[in-house]
Amino acid sequence: MTDVFGDRASGPTRRSALAGLVGGAGAVLAAGCTPSGVSPANAPTPAGTASPSAPAGGPTPGVMTLFKDPGFNFNGLLALGGSGQGSAEVGEVLTAVNTINKAGLSSQSYVETFKKLGDELMDAPEGPRADDQTTRFRALRAAQYYGQALFFVLGSDNPGSEEQLYKSGRGAWDAFCKLCDPAPVTANVAYGRTPMPVWFFRPEETDQRRPTVILTNGSDGQNVDMWTYGVLAALDRGWNALVYDGPGQGQLLFVDQVVFTPRWENVVTPLVDWLSTRPDVDTGKIALTGLSMAGDLAPRAAAFESRIAALVAMPGCLSPWLGFPAEIREILTPSKQETNNIWNKEVVPELPPADAATMKKRFEPFSVQAMLDARDGKMFTDFYTPARRVEALDITGVVDRITMPTLVLDYEDEQFYPGQPRQMFDKLTSPKDYVKLTAATGAQLHCSPMAPQQHCEVVFDWLDETLSAG
Repeated sequence: MTDVFGDRASGPTRRSALAGLVGGAGAVLAAGCTPSGVSPANAPTPAGTASPSAPAGGPTPGVMTLFKDPGFNFNGLLALGGSGQGSAEVGEVLTAVNTINKAGLSSQSYVETFKKLGDELMDAPEGPRADDQTTRFRALRAAQYYGQALFFVLGSDNPGSEEQLYKSGRGAWDAFCKLCDPAPVTANVAYGRTPMPVWFFRPEETDQRRPTVILTNGSDGQNVDMWTYGVLAALDRGWNALVYDGPGQGQLLFVDQVVFTPRWENVVTPLVDWLSTRPDVDTGKIALTGLSMAGDLAPRAAAFESRIAALVAMPGCLSPWLGFPAEIREILTPSKQETNNIWNKEVVPELPPADAATMKKRFEPFSVQAMLDARDGKMFTDFYTPARRVEALDITGVVDRITMPTLVLDYEDEQFYPGQPRQMFDKLTSPKDYVKLTAATGAQLHCSPMAPQQHCEVVFDWLDETLSAG
C-alpha cells in the first residue's frame, strides 16, 4: 500500500488526514460520492443554521436542495422523484422535509419523520372508507417512506430497530402488491440454502408470451425503487417485470443475513431458469437491468448468462470499491492484522457519530458481523473482510465476455462512479450504446433521482428498439 499520509510512525498526521472524512469524504459517502468533487459549497453545514440553499451552478440548484447535507439531500430527492410513478407524493415529501429541517437535520429527525409518515399511511385515512386503489397507493407510498427511514436508522437513537423497520416497509410493499390487478405472482427461487423472494408483474393474466425485464436493485435500494425505475414502465408497454431480493439486499440481508456475492451470475441464472418455465414469458426477449451498484452486478451476470437478450447498466460500474473515497481505500492493506489495526486504532477513534453511522451503513451489506454490531450501537472491528468483498466486485476483467446488446447510462454530476460508465462502454465488445442524462432536463446525479420517468423512457425505448430488431 502506498502510504499517502506520510511516515507510519507519525500517527497524528495519519489521524489528521483520516479525520478529513469529517465534512468531506465521509459526509459524501452517504451519497456515494468520491472525494474528488467535494467543495465547500457542497460540504455539509450544521443542521438548523439556515434554510437550505445552493448555488445556481451546483449539481442541485435552488429548490433541488432539500437538505444541506448531500447524503440526506440525495435520498430526499429520490423520494420526491418517485411522485411521478405514484411511489411518493410531492406534498407529503416536502412537508416531511420542512418538519425535519425545523427540528434540526439529523438521522434521528429523518427516521422519526419518515417512519411516522409510513405509519400514518398504513392506518385507515380519516373520512370515507378507503377503496382498494386508495389503500394500494397509500401502501406504496408507505413503503417509500419506510425505506427512507431505514436508510438512516443506524445513525439514530434506535439502530436495533433496523430489521423491524425493514419488515414494516416490506409489509407495505406486500400490501400494495396484493391489491394490484393482476397481483404479481410471488415465489421463492433457489439460491444456495436461502431462497430469493420474487415478484413477477404482468400486464394481464394470460399466457401470451411477452418480453420480460429482470430488475436488479443496488446496494441499499428497496422493492419500491424497482416500481419507480421499471415495473410501471414495463407494464405500461406490455412487458412483464421481475423484482427480486438477491444476497445483500432486502429480505436476504436484513432478515436472512446473507451478504453480497461477486458471482452475480449465480443469482440471475436461477431467475432466468424460473422465468423460462412460464408460458407467458418470451424466452428470446429477457432483458436485465441493474440500478446503482447493480450497474456492476447485472453486467457481471450477463457476462456468464447467455440467455439474457439485452442488458442495461444504470450507470455502468466496473469497480464499486473505487466509489469509496481514497482515504477509505488506503486503509486496506494486504495484511488483515495491519488493516484492522489501522482501522481500530487510527480511524475509528477519530470518526464523529455521523461519519461512523455512514461507515456502518456502507459496510453492512458485506458483513453480517458489521450489521449486527451496528444494530447494537457499536462500530465493527473487522474492516478487512468486508473491504475485500467490495473489492472483489471488480468486473474489469470480464466485461469483454458480454455478447448481448448493452446500453450504458451515465449521469451529469455522477457522484458514485464518475468516469466508470464511459470506461465500461469503451471496454464492451458487444453491440453497445451510451447515453448520458443531464441537468438540462433535471436528470443529473446518480440514477436521475429527480427524473425517473425520463430514465425509464430512455431505457424502455432502447429495449423496445433493440429487442424488436433482434
